[in-house]
Amino acid sequence: MSTSDSNTSPKNRFGPLAIMVSLFFLFGFITVMNEIIVPELQNLFNLSFLESSFVQSSFFLAYFLCAFPAGWLITKVGYKKGILIALVILVIGLVLFIITPSYHNFYLVLGSLFVMGVGITIAQVVANPYIVALGTRETASSRLNLAGGFNSLATTVNTIIGGSMLLVASDNMNAEEIIHSMRNPYFIMAGVVILLGILIYISKLPEIKYDDIQESKMEIGRLFKFKNLVLGAFAIFFYVGAEVSIGNVLIKYLQQPKMGGFTKDSAFWYVALYSVGAMVGRVVGFFTLQKIKAERGLIFVSIMAVYFVFVGMFTSGMVSRSCILMLGLCNSIMWPCIFPLAISGLGRYTTQGSGLVITMVVGGAIIPVFQAYLAENVIGYNLSFVVVLLCYVYILYYALVGHKLVAKTINQPTLQ
Repeated sequence: MSTSDSNTSPKNRFGPLAIMVSLFFLFGFITVMNEIIVPELQNLFNLSFLESSFVQSSFFLAYFLCAFPAGWLITKVGYKKGILIALVILVIGLVLFIITPSYHNFYLVLGSLFVMGVGITIAQVVANPYIVALGTRETASSRLNLAGGFNSLATTVNTIIGGSMLLVASDNMNAEEIIHSMRNPYFIMAGVVILLGILIYISKLPEIKYDDIQESKMEIGRLFKFKNLVLGAFAIFFYVGAEVSIGNVLIKYLQQPKMGGFTKDSAFWYVALYSVGAMVGRVVGFFTLQKIKAERGLIFVSIMAVYFVFVGMFTSGMVSRSCILMLGLCNSIMWPCIFPLAISGLGRYTTQGSGLVITMVVGGAIIPVFQAYLAENVIGYNLSFVVVLLCYVYILYYALVGHKLVAKTINQPTLQ
């Protein structure tokens, strides 16, 4: 996508881009807490591994239910108001999580996570197409990688800080004290969200406008004519599903005797290393995707991901651990490559198309549960990675073939 308004010079794009990058940092900071709190919720509510996977499912289910309506909402209220609505909902979810564990009801906790997911869903529907519109379509992947790099930085930082808080709690405190300790990171995050909301409220954030009439109603049937969009939405489904599923199973996988029999505390640092790999990959991707096309980058990382999963499934010890951890590096540039390819050529349908793509983040709610079931009840942790393998095979298909099915561009966005 390109921008033509005079207000979109590189200098004037810096402020809006900085705000969107801040949102991505926020996404990572909050989302990674789902992985960190799973062991604590298992202890508090005596959950099986399969039951604990619903922590992720409740959060990512919001994407499926709310992303497409969020696209319609943004066409009504605009991007800035859409972000502010998202942040208000997110604060409500964070406050609910601070309150609900005291009631010792797992379903109330899941409900608070769902509300958080709704807020982040709306913010995602705003942020991704906005970043794409802040420059040329050819460099959109690079900008999304920059945002993704800050997302990974937040994931890494909060894995260490938030995880350390909970590890201290689980080692030395009883259940009530663990509940109290879990609140600390969420108090901090609620404060950060409020401050960011104030900053956005007083900022001059330009709106995205189109050359023809902005869509005023949901046009689902029209969207499905864009094959690159539909196939790209499924690519997002499998990418997010694979990424979340790996993080979900990683600690249990590392605790197996043939993987080294790590304690939970030791395995936790491998989860942090997995996040570091994603962060490093996104920093590298920010520079490389300015020089190479998104589809070529996606082909490369997809092939490497298929290879690493296959080797990791059928080996053990350091070899298997290394291969699975390398998937963080492979995952790093998948989203910023898939997203602009999926919404290419949508023109004035870009906002609703983005909502459709974001809807498929629900893969993070479905695929981890499926892998958890196979790992715990059917084929074991190593072979359960066949689920992740199939996800990467589809993404490779999209990189090679699916993205080429692009409809003729309707119009181009401008910022006003």
